[in-house]
Amino acid sequence: MTVPHSSPYFFPHDEPLALLTLAELRALETRAAAALPPHTLMARAGAAAAQWLCDDTLKRNADARSQPVWIVVGPGNNGGDALVMAEKLHRAGVPVTVCMPVEVKPDDARWALDRARAAGVRIVSEAPASLDGLGWLVDGMFGIGLTRPLEGVFARIAALLTRRARTSGRVLALDVPSGLNSDTGAPVAGGEAVRATDTVTFIGAKPGHYTAQGRDLCGRLAVVTIGVEDASAPAVMLSAPTLFADHFPPRDNGANKGTFGTLAVVGGDTGMCGAPVLAARMALYGGAGKVNIAFLGEGFPPYDPPHPELMLHRADGFALDKMDALAIGCGMGKTDRAKQVVANALKLDVPKLLDADALNLVATDDALASAVARRGAQDDPCIVTPHPLEAARLLQTDVKAVQADRLQAARQLAARYGAIAVLKGSGTVIAAPDGHIAINPTGNAGLATGGTGDVLGGLIGAFLAQSLPAYEAALAGVWLHGRAAQNLSDDGDGPAGLTAGELAPRVRSLLNRHVYPRHERGL
Repeated sequence: MTVPHSSPYFFPHDEPLALLTLAELRALETRAAAALPPHTLMARAGAAAAQWLCDDTLKRNADARSQPVWIVVGPGNNGGDALVMAEKLHRAGVPVTVCMPVEVKPDDARWALDRARAAGVRIVSEAPASLDGLGWLVDGMFGIGLTRPLEGVFARIAALLTRRARTSGRVLALDVPSGLNSDTGAPVAGGEAVRATDTVTFIGAKPGHYTAQGRDLCGRLAVVTIGVEDASAPAVMLSAPTLFADHFPPRDNGANKGTFGTLAVVGGDTGMCGAPVLAARMALYGGAGKVNIAFLGEGFPPYDPPHPELMLHRADGFALDKMDALAIGCGMGKTDRAKQVVANALKLDVPKLLDADALNLVATDDALASAVARRGAQDDPCIVTPHPLEAARLLQTDVKAVQADRLQAARQLAARYGAIAVLKGSGTVIAAPDGHIAINPTGNAGLATGGTGDVLGGLIGAFLAQSLPAYEAALAGVWLHGRAAQNLSDDGDGPAGLTAGELAPRVRSLLNRHVYPRHERGL
């Protein structure tokens, strides 16, 4: 069996990937099991995990073959997968010790236990006080069906595995790290979850691998289908350029600046003029034909010396209705005047993005919230780009609730406001009112610095100005923004110390590399 690899840390992620929810996986497993001989899925899963370990590690490091593999087995079917893995490794001559604190219970897992015992696999019930000196550690405690926090001996072993992952590495999780909710990427019931350096997942990738804490806890991700395919449309997709590239306007020789739209970035109250400047600079690099800034406050410069191409104005009297798109909220403050600017903009039949203080104003004003929802009802949805705290305000809840189920929070935002919701964070979630939802695989800790949200707003605004549909504009902006941070980090310019302004030139390169070559090839 060939083991295909994908990873949130090894790019490019240039093709979309279906992310299977627990309900979808259970349905697939039930149909597949009914059509196959007993124990087939478990046998395939365990064999695939064993092969991954041999192919990915032992073949590349001869010394690793002599180091014992330590596998912890839980009481359910995840433990059964781990027992099959142990048997296969043992038969391949790899020294293996299985730790089974509680004997497995399901029929499939009992079958796997019998096979492991018959093969002579060493099985113990006690976990050592230290896992030092061992080779790979394998987490086969709990899979996607866990509904309560880790406790007792399993919680203690989870802490040992996490400590190892943070120090010398080589911790492999089967399907998901134990304690991780595969739908949400948050630990089950607010408990703890294993931190792995690698995860081998079965049938398909899950949403929880790519958002919230899942990206950090899963490490590298390998996907093995074990012969189970799903022809139906998945509820959640992993974003990639093929989902948005075809919506960009062609760059024909006969084009002019008007072809690529005019954007206005609206914001910048007194003392906060830098935010809209950052956004507008990114919009230039994102391909908008003309970019304006409409400042609410005083003290803004007469022009932007690094980019005199930008056109700077007072918001008062500026003709927002003449724009092809608006990006509203960067540094605009929460004054009554700012509220009126947002209210006036929402009356215009112009594609618009709301960010930062515009979202805070909407969250506290029922009239503005209703105006946003009306745009959606008129098939002219706004794009809203909240971070978790802003999302909590918009949903009248708290950050903990938002982060506990980021996909559900994004869906609620899209439904309540009739908007394209971009819930920022690790594994940004993009949701549309019609039910489309995607998780973005790009980005890193380099984006955890002031101004990166502003430049994302300017980038998505530039794509709206170029007439991309709102959902595809959001997908494109988030993917390119995150990928730029990764590329800068690859060059040593991040994640520590990366600044928001550095993203724009790298986004331009990515745009021309990932979008326009596709146009030229007719893809």
